[in-house]
Amino acid sequence: MALSPQWLDELRMRTTLSAVIGRTLRLTKAGREFRACCPFHNEKTPSFYVNDEKHFYHCFGCEAHGDAIRWLTDQRGMAFMDAVKELAAEAGMELPALDPRAAKREERRAGLHDVTAAAQEWFVHTLRSAEGASARAYLATRGFADATIRTFGFGYAPDSKQALQRALARFDEALLVESGMRFESDDGTRYDRFRDRLMLPIHDARGRIIAFGGRILSDRKDAPKYLNSPETPLFDKGRTLYNLHRATPAARQTGRLLVVEGYMDVVALADAGITDAVAPLGTALTEAQIELLWRHVERPILCFDGDNAGHRAAQRAIERALPLLRPDRTLGIVQLPAGVDPDDVLRQHGRKAFDDLLERAASLIDVLWQYEKAATTLDTPEQKAGLKARLLDRVETIQHPDIRSLYRRELLERYSAFAFPPRPPRAAPNKAGFAHRPAPSATVRSQTRELLARTREGGGVDTLVAAIIAGLHRFPDQIAVHEPALAAYAARDPRAAGAIDSLLAAAETLDSRVVSPISTGQGHPALPEHSFFAFLDEGTDPVEAREELAEAVSLLVEGPALEAALAEATARFESDPEGAFAEQQRLLSKKFEFEARIGRIANRRAAGPGNQSKFAPANDAGADARTD
Repeated sequence: MALSPQWLDELRMRTTLSAVIGRTLRLTKAGREFRACCPFHNEKTPSFYVNDEKHFYHCFGCEAHGDAIRWLTDQRGMAFMDAVKELAAEAGMELPALDPRAAKREERRAGLHDVTAAAQEWFVHTLRSAEGASARAYLATRGFADATIRTFGFGYAPDSKQALQRALARFDEALLVESGMRFESDDGTRYDRFRDRLMLPIHDARGRIIAFGGRILSDRKDAPKYLNSPETPLFDKGRTLYNLHRATPAARQTGRLLVVEGYMDVVALADAGITDAVAPLGTALTEAQIELLWRHVERPILCFDGDNAGHRAAQRAIERALPLLRPDRTLGIVQLPAGVDPDDVLRQHGRKAFDDLLERAASLIDVLWQYEKAATTLDTPEQKAGLKARLLDRVETIQHPDIRSLYRRELLERYSAFAFPPRPPRAAPNKAGFAHRPAPSATVRSQTRELLARTREGGGVDTLVAAIIAGLHRFPDQIAVHEPALAAYAARDPRAAGAIDSLLAAAETLDSRVVSPISTGQGHPALPEHSFFAFLDEGTDPVEAREELAEAVSLLVEGPALEAALAEATARFESDPEGAFAEQQRLLSKKFEFEARIGRIANRRAAGPGNQSKFAPANDAGADARTD
């Protein structure tokens, strides 16, 4: 189906936008427009306006903007074509003709909807019959109110392989199989998929039944406790959230969406008055489902069971959310006690206790730190280094650069506080304000001066190394943080090894509040000429300087690894010329990016007026800030 811009414009012209929005949002007349508190963010003063003449809405608080189609897709979670069809039907417009294949698919989908709707009617009827006695008894044990049972459409599938086929005999057998209500065995025999199960319908965002879930009532060990429909033309379990069509209107009032493990948890919460809960359907929360949640709230709250399966589900959700994070889009996580699910909390402690848990939901970064820290024992230096590696691996999956940088900084600070706890208090300062402590050894002084001298003379030592050495003298509290990376680099580069090893050995004698005898004058070591590294500029904010220094150390470690990979690719030319060439080109591209990153960090202070380092000349900024 091709929808021309002219046809869509005509649809907008025939649609009264305020009437569409007014179905779910209370609008107040304001001159020639309507206004309301924005449904896309929490506010007390109305900043959301609807203009029927221009056919758009706009929020001056969060910049939400769109037309009637956008309202239905963003606010009600409808698919684009579903929104167009609904508006076109209301406006009395015929949709452009479908091509024959698309028309056949639409006709088939309509037939599948008819099947699922008829199956739901039969399941509900069977629950009320004599056959449904066991299902009614189970519901009684759960204590659900009659209104809750009706709202969620509970039904019963009898313990028969052919009962549904007989009840829905007016539908073609192939349609019953395609809808997932029947399945065909390897020998060609067809059976009802759901047998002796308490049934729940699964809806799409428009409230249409697209699938079913069933809880077994017998003690059979050869069948799963919960069984969902297979994927069909109507049902994509990775893109569907149970109860979303009911939860989104509630979420507009509460400003939250709660994600629990299964549909019975959703029902139990609704029975207790918590109506803004949804659940994935037999899978871990997917990327598509996370994005679907973010279309409605900025911080969905995960509340999975307190058992191992619940912890694994939360961990997988975090892994999938990290690459998708962006400003004002994150997850909150409620951590229930071991062996406890949401229904247990409600039954044993009541609604208020559960609401308190939701209010105290942990941040994504807090839970990430807890999970990685608890993943293994952390008794040895190698295990502690492994924790840092895992944390940084997680951070690197974050696509948004600002969020990635903030996560790296926060997690490294937590790691540093854990791996390098504060030492006993230092000696009190004397009258001059300097602590009484042994001076750094002559070895530290001589090797650091030698390193800096070789840099100034244009020797083989990388300017980046010398700048980092000087930066660590400015911020000795960072030496321990970067010790593993520095030690690894020293093992690869004997030219810098002496100064690095001596610096690490003398770390305890250095203090950012103390005048260091390593320096050639007052303060810190003499800086490399033509240096534009921000962390060497005393005018740089200390927090930002430490971040810049951490990035420089990261680059220092990447360089040798990249060179080694290039050498390996070059060595493969004789045995695999095509593969080696492709790999070499890829690595050369990465090397170009690597050198560009060094250039950016080296020139960052020179980017604007008043930001130039006082240690740098006025021209040719960063000419020497490159790797060999």
